[in-house]
Amino acid sequence: MVKFPAQRILLIATRHIGDVLLTTPLLRSLRLAYPDARIDALVYTWTAGILEGIPDVNNVITVNQNPPLSEYAALVKRIFRRYDLAVSTLTSDRPILYAFWAAGKRVSLVPPYRLNDAWKRWITQAWVELDDWDTHTVIQNLRLCDVLDIHRHYDVIPPESPVAAEALNALLPFPWQTIPYAVFHMVPLRFYKRWTLKGWQDVARHLEAMGLRVVIVGGSDKEEKDYVQQFLKGALSAAVNLTGRLKFPETAKLITSCKVYVGLDTAVTHLAAATGAPTVALYGPTNPVKWAPWPHGFREDRNPFDRTGTQRVGNVVLVQGSGDCVPCHEEGCDHHRQSKSRCLEELHSEVVIRAIEQAVEENGAGPDAPPK
Repeated sequence: MVKFPAQRILLIATRHIGDVLLTTPLLRSLRLAYPDARIDALVYTWTAGILEGIPDVNNVITVNQNPPLSEYAALVKRIFRRYDLAVSTLTSDRPILYAFWAAGKRVSLVPPYRLNDAWKRWITQAWVELDDWDTHTVIQNLRLCDVLDIHRHYDVIPPESPVAAEALNALLPFPWQTIPYAVFHMVPLRFYKRWTLKGWQDVARHLEAMGLRVVIVGGSDKEEKDYVQQFLKGALSAAVNLTGRLKFPETAKLITSCKVYVGLDTAVTHLAAATGAPTVALYGPTNPVKWAPWPHGFREDRNPFDRTGTQRVGNVVLVQGSGDCVPCHEEGCDHHRQSKSRCLEELHSEVVIRAIEQAVEENGAGPDAPPK
């Protein structure tokens, strides 16, 4: 018997794409605990694609990140008391108010206690205090299972589509299911998470020498496309540029079949880890304890990665930039989103190449190889 019986459940995850993806273990836990319930997810409009094809969600409700008052009113009208249980994975005001409006029973993450935030505890039937430093986001979300008295399920679930392979057949100029290739995601949302253009070019040339094609994925933002064009001028004529051309299920399908994925602290890197593909993640200021990619098949109630050092767990090799300040958990050395990060600027391509060779060699058994 579950602690909070429910036939209609709303999960609230109005944050970035990677954050939404990392709620999928909680969604799977809810689905298995409430097999007959209707489970909806409330997310930002620009993040909804990461939940495409995930069987644990009946419906994805979207809202703009900064909507006008009329859109707020329409959303509240749509969700008001339509649910038996609302689950908020965020501590900010709006998600918890959405939960309050949506359901009579509410559970949520809440911030560390301050008088100004005390109301968030008062209006929920159960809550979990956020640990933003020592607890991985997947585990933090799954602690909501504990207050619901349901079993935890740890797998991050990639989006999927029955036509993803067909789309890749049309876009790729080589037989991707038989020719070995690597996938790059080179441009994060925040500048301070970037690696160097020369580093990417060095790695691409090395992979070509290993006999791998390079396929580049990414968004449709002009800055990202321009960066990839710069990369192509100094790297490979044979590299395939798919920036802005793939949906998330197609990206997941592409990565699943690759020999190795290389990326930064981005949602696509979290997605790559979830597919089971050998994943090399380049991290600088970000705290790996909290935000490292969750390795495929890792089902333990502990953080997969330590705070410092280059490490391998399962299909993920996390390469961390060096420096006594790493990870600072700041927005680069100058503390703003367009800042450079010295730890990544000074990360040598040879270090990344060794990590790639390790990832390919040690994950030779495929995505179902057990985590180390």
